[in-house]
Amino acid sequence: MALMPFADAMAAILSGASALPEEMVTLEDAFHRVLARDLASLRTQPPEAMSAMDGYAVRAADASLGARLTVIGAISAGKPFDRALAVGEAARIFTGGVVPAGADSIVIQEDTARDGDIVAINEAATAGKNIRPAGVDFKKDDVLLRAGTRLTDRDLALAAGMNHPELPVHRRPVVAMLATGDELVLPGATPGPGQIVLSNGFALRALARAEGADVIDLGIAADTLESTTAAIRRAIDLNVDVLITTGGASVGDHDLVQQSLVEAGVEMGFWKIAMRPGKPMMHGRRGAMRVIGLPGNPVSSYVCGFLFMVPLLRALSGRDQVQHPRETAVLGRDLAANDQREDYLRTRLEWRDGTLVATPVMKQDSSLLGNLAVAEGLLVRPPFAEAAVAGDRCTIIRLPT
Repeated sequence: MALMPFADAMAAILSGASALPEEMVTLEDAFHRVLARDLASLRTQPPEAMSAMDGYAVRAADASLGARLTVIGAISAGKPFDRALAVGEAARIFTGGVVPAGADSIVIQEDTARDGDIVAINEAATAGKNIRPAGVDFKKDDVLLRAGTRLTDRDLALAAGMNHPELPVHRRPVVAMLATGDELVLPGATPGPGQIVLSNGFALRALARAEGADVIDLGIAADTLESTTAAIRRAIDLNVDVLITTGGASVGDHDLVQQSLVEAGVEMGFWKIAMRPGKPMMHGRRGAMRVIGLPGNPVSSYVCGFLFMVPLLRALSGRDQVQHPRETAVLGRDLAANDQREDYLRTRLEWRDGTLVATPVMKQDSSLLGNLAVAEGLLVRPPFAEAAVAGDRCTIIRLPT
Protein backbone atom coordinates (compact mmCIF):
# COMPACT_ATOMS: atom_id res chain seq x y z
CA MET A 1 0.00 0.00 0.00
CA ALA A 2 1.31 3.48 -0.89
CA LEU A 3 1.82 6.00 1.90
CA MET A 4 -1.43 7.84 2.58
CA PRO A 5 -1.16 11.65 2.79
CA PHE A 6 -1.81 13.15 6.22
CA ALA A 7 -4.96 14.99 5.10
CA ASP A 8 -6.44 11.80 3.62
CA ALA A 9 -5.67 9.85 6.78
CA MET A 10 -7.37 12.52 8.90
CA ALA A 11 -10.40 12.50 6.61
CA ALA A 12 -10.63 8.70 6.86
CA ILE A 13 -10.45 8.74 10.66
CA LEU A 14 -13.07 11.47 10.99
CA SER A 15 -15.37 10.10 8.28
CA GLY A 16 -18.79 9.48 9.77
CA ALA A 17 -17.59 10.36 13.27
CA SER A 18 -20.71 12.00 14.67
CA ALA A 19 -21.64 12.96 18.19
CA LEU A 20 -22.59 10.15 20.54
CA PRO A 21 -26.16 10.03 21.95
CA GLU A 22 -27.48 12.55 24.45
CA GLU A 23 -27.73 11.97 28.18
CA MET A 24 -28.78 14.18 31.09
CA VAL A 25 -26.24 14.96 33.80
CA THR A 26 -26.30 17.18 36.86
CA LEU A 27 -24.52 20.52 36.88
CA GLU A 28 -21.88 18.97 39.15
CA ASP A 29 -21.07 16.39 36.48
CA ALA A 30 -21.30 18.68 33.45
CA PHE A 31 -17.88 20.37 33.56
CA HIS A 32 -16.16 20.00 30.16
CA ARG A 33 -19.05 17.96 28.78
CA VAL A 34 -20.46 19.00 25.39
CA LEU A 35 -23.99 20.34 25.12
CA ALA A 36 -26.23 18.23 22.92
CA ARG A 37 -28.92 20.90 22.45
CA ASP A 38 -29.24 24.65 22.58
CA LEU A 39 -30.04 25.78 26.12
CA ALA A 40 -32.63 28.49 26.75
CA SER A 41 -33.11 30.29 30.03
CA LEU A 42 -35.99 29.21 32.23
CA ARG A 43 -36.14 32.60 33.93
CA THR A 44 -35.41 36.31 33.60
CA GLN A 45 -32.34 37.59 35.44
CA PRO A 46 -32.79 39.68 37.44
CA PRO A 47 -36.53 39.00 37.61
CA GLU A 48 -37.24 42.52 38.85
CA ALA A 49 -35.37 45.82 39.01
CA MET A 50 -32.80 45.55 41.81
CA SER A 51 -30.46 47.85 43.63
CA ALA A 52 -26.81 47.67 42.62
CA MET A 53 -25.64 49.45 45.79
CA ASP A 54 -26.43 50.00 49.45
CA GLY A 55 -28.28 53.28 49.85
CA TYR A 56 -31.77 54.74 49.51
CA ALA A 57 -34.44 54.11 46.90
CA VAL A 58 -35.91 57.44 45.87
CA ARG A 59 -37.92 59.26 43.25
CA ALA A 60 -35.29 61.21 41.28
CA ALA A 61 -37.69 64.15 41.02
CA ASP A 62 -37.75 64.40 44.85
CA ALA A 63 -34.04 63.75 45.51
CA SER A 64 -32.40 67.00 44.48
CA LEU A 65 -29.28 68.26 46.25
CA GLY A 66 -30.19 69.15 49.84
CA ALA A 67 -33.58 67.46 49.76
CA ARG A 68 -34.82 65.86 52.98
CA LEU A 69 -36.95 62.74 52.55
CA THR A 70 -38.93 60.61 54.98
CA VAL A 71 -37.62 57.03 55.32
CA ILE A 72 -40.57 54.64 55.40
CA GLY A 73 -38.78 51.29 55.77
CA ALA A 74 -35.91 49.06 54.73
CA ILE A 75 -35.50 46.60 51.84
CA SER A 76 -32.96 43.78 51.88
CA ALA A 77 -32.19 41.11 49.29
CA GLY A 78 -35.00 38.55 49.10
CA LYS A 79 -37.43 40.73 51.10
CA PRO A 80 -39.30 43.07 48.73
CA PHE A 81 -41.14 46.15 50.08
CA ASP A 82 -44.91 45.94 50.24
CA ARG A 83 -45.85 49.47 49.14
CA ALA A 84 -44.95 52.14 46.60
CA LEU A 85 -43.00 55.29 47.39
CA ALA A 86 -45.05 58.46 47.59
CA VAL A 87 -43.83 62.00 46.96
CA GLY A 88 -41.16 62.99 49.47
CA GLU A 89 -40.45 59.42 50.64
CA ALA A 90 -37.38 57.16 50.53
CA ALA A 91 -36.66 53.55 51.49
CA ARG A 92 -33.43 52.21 52.93
CA ILE A 93 -32.24 49.54 50.44
CA PHE A 94 -29.37 47.09 50.31
CA THR A 95 -27.57 45.56 47.34
CA GLY A 96 -29.85 43.02 45.64
CA GLY A 97 -32.99 44.48 47.12
CA VAL A 98 -36.01 44.86 44.81
CA VAL A 99 -36.56 48.49 43.86
CA PRO A 100 -39.99 49.49 45.19
CA ALA A 101 -42.73 50.80 42.94
CA GLY A 102 -42.48 54.52 42.48
CA ALA A 103 -38.67 54.63 42.92
CA ASP A 104 -36.46 55.24 39.91
CA SER A 105 -33.03 55.87 41.45
CA ILE A 106 -30.71 54.70 44.22
CA VAL A 107 -28.70 57.28 46.13
CA ILE A 108 -25.70 55.51 47.61
CA GLN A 109 -25.26 55.54 51.36
CA GLU A 110 -22.09 57.67 51.17
CA ASP A 111 -24.06 60.50 49.51
CA THR A 112 -26.63 60.80 52.31
CA ALA A 113 -26.89 61.82 55.95
CA ARG A 114 -29.43 60.05 58.17
CA ASP A 115 -31.19 61.65 61.14
CA GLY A 116 -33.87 59.38 62.57
CA ASP A 117 -36.58 58.93 59.94
CA ILE A 118 -35.17 61.71 57.77
CA VAL A 119 -32.43 61.24 55.13
CA ALA A 120 -30.67 64.26 53.65
CA ILE A 121 -29.57 63.98 50.01
CA ASN A 122 -25.99 65.23 49.49
CA GLU A 123 -25.72 64.20 45.80
CA ALA A 124 -28.65 64.78 43.45
CA ALA A 125 -30.29 61.62 42.16
CA THR A 126 -30.42 60.66 38.49
CA ALA A 127 -33.19 58.44 37.11
CA GLY A 128 -31.96 54.87 36.61
CA LYS A 129 -28.74 55.34 38.57
CA ASN A 130 -27.51 52.32 40.56
CA ILE A 131 -30.47 50.20 39.41
CA ARG A 132 -30.16 46.88 37.60
CA PRO A 133 -33.23 46.68 35.36
CA ALA A 134 -35.24 43.47 35.11
CA GLY A 135 -33.69 41.22 32.46
CA VAL A 136 -30.47 43.23 32.16
CA ASP A 137 -28.50 39.96 32.30
CA PHE A 138 -30.87 37.74 30.29
CA LYS A 139 -34.54 37.07 29.74
CA LYS A 140 -36.66 33.93 29.88
CA ASP A 141 -36.34 31.87 26.67
CA ASP A 142 -33.07 33.58 25.65
CA VAL A 143 -30.77 30.91 24.13
CA LEU A 144 -27.51 31.52 25.95
CA LEU A 145 -25.58 28.25 25.45
CA ARG A 146 -25.38 26.52 22.08
CA ALA A 147 -25.17 22.86 21.13
CA GLY A 148 -21.54 21.87 20.65
CA THR A 149 -20.29 24.05 23.50
CA ARG A 150 -17.75 22.37 25.75
CA LEU A 151 -18.94 23.62 29.10
CA THR A 152 -16.55 25.77 31.08
CA ASP A 153 -16.81 26.68 34.74
CA ARG A 154 -18.39 30.00 33.70
CA ASP A 155 -20.91 28.17 31.52
CA LEU A 156 -21.97 26.11 34.53
CA ALA A 157 -22.58 29.28 36.52
CA LEU A 158 -24.67 30.65 33.66
CA ALA A 159 -26.66 27.42 33.34
CA ALA A 160 -27.34 27.48 37.07
CA GLY A 161 -28.50 31.10 36.83
CA MET A 162 -30.80 30.01 33.99
CA ASN A 163 -32.30 27.58 36.55
CA HIS A 164 -31.18 24.32 34.91
CA PRO A 165 -30.32 21.63 37.50
CA GLU A 166 -29.43 19.16 34.73
CA LEU A 167 -27.97 19.59 31.25
CA PRO A 168 -28.32 17.59 28.01
CA VAL A 169 -24.84 16.51 26.98
CA HIS A 170 -23.35 13.96 24.63
CA ARG A 171 -22.22 10.67 26.09
CA ARG A 172 -18.53 10.43 26.79
CA PRO A 173 -16.53 8.34 24.29
CA VAL A 174 -15.24 5.11 25.81
CA VAL A 175 -11.65 4.41 24.79
CA ALA A 176 -9.75 1.20 25.33
CA MET A 177 -5.96 1.29 25.14
CA LEU A 178 -3.77 -1.71 24.48
CA ALA A 179 0.01 -1.81 24.53
CA THR A 180 1.80 -4.65 22.76
CA GLY A 181 5.28 -6.06 23.04
CA ASP A 182 7.29 -8.59 25.05
CA GLU A 183 9.89 -5.90 25.65
CA LEU A 184 7.61 -3.73 27.78
CA VAL A 185 7.50 -3.58 31.58
CA LEU A 186 5.54 -1.22 33.81
CA PRO A 187 7.18 1.73 35.58
CA GLY A 188 8.73 0.63 38.85
CA ALA A 189 9.74 -2.80 37.54
CA THR A 190 13.33 -3.74 36.82
CA PRO A 191 13.68 -4.22 33.05
CA GLY A 192 15.34 -7.42 31.97
CA PRO A 193 17.80 -7.71 29.08
CA GLY A 194 16.41 -5.88 26.05
CA GLN A 195 13.33 -4.64 27.90
CA ILE A 196 12.10 -1.05 28.23
CA VAL A 197 9.70 0.75 30.53
CA LEU A 198 6.23 1.38 29.09
CA SER A 199 5.58 5.11 28.69
CA ASN A 200 3.16 5.52 25.78
CA GLY A 201 -0.04 4.66 27.58
CA PHE A 202 0.30 7.24 30.32
CA ALA A 203 0.46 10.18 27.92
CA LEU A 204 -2.25 8.78 25.65
CA ARG A 205 -4.64 8.10 28.51
CA ALA A 206 -4.05 11.62 29.80
CA LEU A 207 -4.78 13.03 26.33
CA ALA A 208 -8.00 11.04 26.11
CA ARG A 209 -9.18 11.98 29.60
CA ALA A 210 -8.43 15.64 28.88
CA GLU A 211 -10.92 15.36 26.00
CA GLY A 212 -13.57 13.95 28.32
CA ALA A 213 -13.24 10.27 27.37
CA ASP A 214 -13.69 7.36 29.74
CA VAL A 215 -10.55 5.23 29.41
CA ILE A 216 -10.07 1.50 29.88
CA ASP A 217 -6.52 0.19 30.17
CA LEU A 218 -6.26 -3.24 28.55
CA GLY A 219 -2.68 -3.66 29.73
CA ILE A 220 0.16 -5.18 27.69
CA ALA A 221 -0.38 -7.97 25.17
CA ALA A 222 2.44 -10.43 24.53
CA ASP A 223 3.90 -10.76 21.04
CA THR A 224 1.62 -13.63 20.07
CA LEU A 225 -1.38 -13.65 17.81
CA GLU A 226 -3.45 -15.29 20.53
CA SER A 227 -2.65 -12.72 23.24
CA THR A 228 -3.13 -9.72 20.96
CA THR A 229 -6.36 -11.02 19.44
CA ALA A 230 -7.77 -11.87 22.87
CA ALA A 231 -7.15 -8.33 24.08
CA ILE A 232 -8.80 -6.87 21.00
CA ARG A 233 -11.82 -9.12 21.48
CA ARG A 234 -12.08 -7.87 25.05
CA ALA A 235 -12.39 -4.32 23.72
CA ILE A 236 -15.13 -5.51 21.38
CA ASP A 237 -16.98 -7.22 24.25
CA LEU A 238 -16.78 -3.99 26.27
CA ASN A 239 -18.52 -2.09 23.42
CA VAL A 240 -15.89 0.63 23.39
CA ASP A 241 -16.17 3.46 20.90
CA VAL A 242 -12.45 3.63 20.15
CA LEU A 243 -9.63 1.11 20.47
CA ILE A 244 -6.11 2.51 20.57
CA THR A 245 -3.22 0.10 20.16
CA THR A 246 0.46 0.95 20.51
CA GLY A 247 3.29 -1.00 18.96
CA GLY A 248 3.20 -3.87 16.52
CA ALA A 249 2.12 -1.62 13.67
CA SER A 250 5.17 -2.06 11.47
CA VAL A 251 6.08 -4.90 9.11
CA GLY A 252 8.36 -7.13 11.19
CA ASP A 253 7.71 -10.76 12.06
CA HIS A 254 6.63 -9.78 15.58
CA ASP A 255 4.35 -6.93 14.48
CA LEU A 256 1.08 -8.80 14.88
CA VAL A 257 -1.46 -6.06 15.58
CA GLN A 258 -2.81 -5.73 12.04
CA GLN A 259 -3.15 -9.48 11.70
CA SER A 260 -4.89 -9.68 15.08
CA LEU A 261 -7.27 -6.86 14.18
CA VAL A 262 -8.28 -8.62 10.98
CA GLU A 263 -8.65 -11.88 12.92
CA ALA A 264 -11.05 -10.04 15.28
CA GLY A 265 -13.16 -8.74 12.39
CA VAL A 266 -11.75 -5.24 12.00
CA GLU A 267 -11.90 -3.89 8.45
CA MET A 268 -8.61 -2.10 7.87
CA GLY A 269 -8.62 1.28 6.15
CA PHE A 270 -4.92 2.14 5.97
CA TRP A 271 -1.67 1.17 7.66
CA LYS A 272 0.99 3.54 6.38
CA ILE A 273 0.88 7.33 6.27
CA ALA A 274 3.19 9.90 4.70
CA MET A 275 4.20 11.68 7.89
CA ARG A 276 7.13 11.78 10.25
CA PRO A 277 7.01 10.67 12.99
CA GLY A 278 4.28 8.09 12.57
CA LYS A 279 4.63 6.31 9.24
CA PRO A 280 3.49 2.89 10.59
CA MET A 281 0.04 3.99 11.77
CA MET A 282 -3.15 2.02 11.15
CA HIS A 283 -6.84 2.72 11.07
CA GLY A 284 -9.84 0.43 10.82
CA ARG A 285 -13.40 -0.17 11.99
CA ARG A 286 -15.49 -2.99 13.33
CA GLY A 287 -19.10 -1.89 13.39
CA ALA A 288 -19.30 1.23 15.55
CA MET A 289 -15.83 0.66 17.05
CA ARG A 290 -13.04 2.70 15.52
CA VAL A 291 -9.44 1.54 15.74
CA ILE A 292 -6.27 3.58 15.61
CA GLY A 293 -3.05 1.58 15.65
CA LEU A 294 -0.24 3.83 16.82
CA PRO A 295 3.48 3.19 16.41
CA GLY A 296 5.44 1.84 19.35
CA ASN A 297 8.12 4.52 19.51
CA PRO A 298 6.97 6.90 22.27
CA VAL A 299 7.29 10.15 20.31
CA SER A 300 5.56 8.70 17.25
CA SER A 301 2.84 7.29 19.48
CA TYR A 302 2.22 10.60 21.22
CA VAL A 303 2.36 12.80 18.12
CA CYS A 304 -0.05 10.55 16.20
CA GLY A 305 -2.32 10.24 19.22
CA PHE A 306 -2.39 14.00 19.61
CA LEU A 307 -2.97 14.66 15.91
CA PHE A 308 -5.50 11.89 15.16
CA MET A 309 -7.02 10.45 18.34
CA VAL A 310 -7.84 13.82 19.89
CA PRO A 311 -9.86 15.13 16.89
CA LEU A 312 -11.73 11.81 16.72
CA LEU A 313 -12.67 12.02 20.39
CA ARG A 314 -13.79 15.62 19.94
CA ALA A 315 -16.00 14.63 17.01
CA LEU A 316 -17.57 11.78 19.01
CA SER A 317 -18.08 14.15 21.95
CA GLY A 318 -20.04 16.58 19.77
CA ARG A 319 -17.51 19.41 19.67
CA ASP A 320 -17.93 22.07 16.96
CA GLN A 321 -14.20 22.45 16.30
CA VAL A 322 -12.30 19.17 16.32
CA GLN A 323 -8.97 19.72 14.60
CA HIS A 324 -6.06 21.50 16.23
CA PRO A 325 -5.71 25.17 15.25
CA ARG A 326 -2.59 26.10 13.33
CA GLU A 327 -0.64 29.30 13.86
CA THR A 328 2.04 31.20 12.01
CA ALA A 329 5.47 31.72 13.54
CA VAL A 330 9.00 32.36 12.31
CA LEU A 331 11.80 29.82 12.29
CA GLY A 332 14.41 30.04 14.98
CA ARG A 333 17.01 28.05 13.01
CA ASP A 334 17.74 26.82 9.51
CA LEU A 335 16.07 23.64 8.21
CA ALA A 336 17.08 21.35 5.36
CA ALA A 337 14.72 20.51 2.48
CA ASN A 338 12.05 17.92 3.25
CA ASP A 339 11.33 14.60 1.50
CA GLN A 340 7.96 13.07 0.53
CA ARG A 341 6.67 12.85 4.12
CA GLU A 342 4.95 15.64 6.04
CA ASP A 343 7.07 16.51 9.07
CA TYR A 344 5.85 17.33 12.58
CA LEU A 345 8.96 18.59 14.31
CA ARG A 346 9.04 18.97 18.08
CA THR A 347 9.74 22.63 18.66
CA ARG A 348 10.28 25.19 21.39
CA LEU A 349 8.24 28.37 21.26
CA GLU A 350 9.15 31.81 22.55
CA TRP A 351 8.22 35.42 21.98
CA ARG A 352 10.96 37.71 20.74
CA ASP A 353 10.10 41.38 20.28
CA GLY A 354 6.43 40.53 19.78
CA THR A 355 7.10 37.72 17.29
CA LEU A 356 6.42 34.04 17.95
CA VAL A 357 9.61 32.10 17.22
CA ALA A 358 9.62 28.32 16.69
CA THR A 359 12.95 26.56 17.15
CA PRO A 360 12.86 22.81 16.48
CA VAL A 361 14.89 20.71 18.89
CA MET A 362 18.07 19.43 17.29
CA LYS A 363 17.40 15.71 17.71
CA GLN A 364 14.06 14.59 16.23
CA ASP A 365 14.47 10.84 16.78
CA SER A 366 11.08 9.27 17.55
CA SER A 367 12.37 7.56 20.71
CA LEU A 368 13.53 10.70 22.54
CA LEU A 369 11.06 11.45 25.32
CA GLY A 370 13.26 14.17 26.78
CA ASN A 371 12.96 16.30 23.66
CA LEU A 372 9.22 15.65 23.49
CA ALA A 373 8.79 16.79 27.10
CA VAL A 374 10.50 20.16 26.49
CA ALA A 375 8.64 20.82 23.24
CA GLU A 376 5.78 23.31 23.31
CA GLY A 377 4.57 22.76 19.77
CA LEU A 378 4.87 20.88 16.51
CA LEU A 379 6.34 22.64 13.49
CA VAL A 380 4.57 21.43 10.34
CA ARG A 381 6.58 21.04 7.17
CA PRO A 382 4.74 19.88 4.03
CA PRO A 383 6.13 17.18 1.76
CA PHE A 384 9.01 18.36 -0.45
CA ALA A 385 9.32 21.66 1.41
CA GLU A 386 12.35 23.60 0.27
CA ALA A 387 15.20 24.42 2.62
CA ALA A 388 14.31 27.23 5.02
CA VAL A 389 16.41 29.70 7.01
CA ALA A 390 15.92 31.31 10.40
CA GLY A 391 13.35 34.09 10.10
CA ASP A 392 11.23 32.37 7.44
CA ARG A 393 7.54 31.99 8.15
CA CYS A 394 6.37 28.58 9.35
CA THR A 395 3.28 26.80 10.65
CA ILE A 396 2.96 25.40 14.16
CA ILE A 397 0.44 23.51 16.29
CA ARG A 398 0.67 24.10 20.03
CA LEU A 399 0.96 21.08 22.31
CA PRO A 400 -1.15 20.83 25.48
CA THR A 401 0.13 22.51 28.62
